[in-house]
Amino acid sequence: MGKEILRVVQPAAVEAAIVASEDAARQQDDVLAAWTRDLEAARYAAARAQRQYDATDPENRLVADELERRWNQALQRVREIEGRIEQHVRGRREVVIPTRDEFDALAADLEAVWNDPHSDGRLKKRILRTLIQEVVVDVDAAAGEIILTVHWRGGVHTALRVPRRRRGQNSSQASTEIIEAVRVLARVCSDEFIGGTLNRNSLLTGRGNRWTRERVTSFRNAHAIACYDLDTRRLEGWMNLTEAATFLGISARTLRLAVERGEIAADHPLADGPWIFDRRALETEAASNLVTRVCRNNRHPAVPISQKETLDFSGT
Repeated sequence: MGKEILRVVQPAAVEAAIVASEDAARQQDDVLAAWTRDLEAARYAAARAQRQYDATDPENRLVADELERRWNQALQRVREIEGRIEQHVRGRREVVIPTRDEFDALAADLEAVWNDPHSDGRLKKRILRTLIQEVVVDVDAAAGEIILTVHWRGGVHTALRVPRRRRGQNSSQASTEIIEAVRVLARVCSDEFIGGTLNRNSLLTGRGNRWTRERVTSFRNAHAIACYDLDTRRLEGWMNLTEAATFLGISARTLRLAVERGEIAADHPLADGPWIFDRRALETEAASNLVTRVCRNNRHPAVPISQKETLDFSGT
């Protein structure tokens, strides 16, 4: 809730709170009046049952017992309603009705209450239900906006205009990190694999959901990212770490260490995700020098074989 809206709402908040308080008081009065009418009807029924019992012949025990049972039921109903009325009146005494000054102070602190990090979301919902009578929605197709007219209980009306979300557009903005990660991963990974990678890195959708294949597909379409295609991958020369190491004829660990030293260019968009190589980066002079150095080190180990000691396990 912005400051501009709060400035409009604060004077309306006082009237809205007073109206709500008066409505609550009227509802309490209506409930008490209803219980009072029920009590009068119950007392009349009890008195009528008593007259019927007094008029019956005592010798006719079958009829007398039935009329006595009805009389007791009517008296029990009277006692039940009287208890409800007493409980209702006692509850009204415990309710403290705020004064207008207290409502003014509450409205002045509305922004502080709303922006307080300790304010519960349920409290904010109760405030809105108390202040807002209805919201009328209209669409301005030419401007691509939605017009919201808020009718506050105090009689104040507020008009808001918000951009209209287009079909397929997510209302929450995705981070640049996720967009770039998906753009790079789509070169060598399917949508299902991308979704699993995003979930492993604790990245959620704009609405706070876990990623699925369908959500990745929708996300790519929304950001004009091409889907994974094996033929395109081979034509453009994209490889993962294992494929790139095989292409150079060295181990994957050696290649990864070379990338981390900055000798070979590669993309690693997510910490817990694949490395992605461009074949052109593997055909450079730096890559050729790396392969040569690795082959030379393999032919000339750090400790010559003639100087290596042999452990004898034949003795006891």
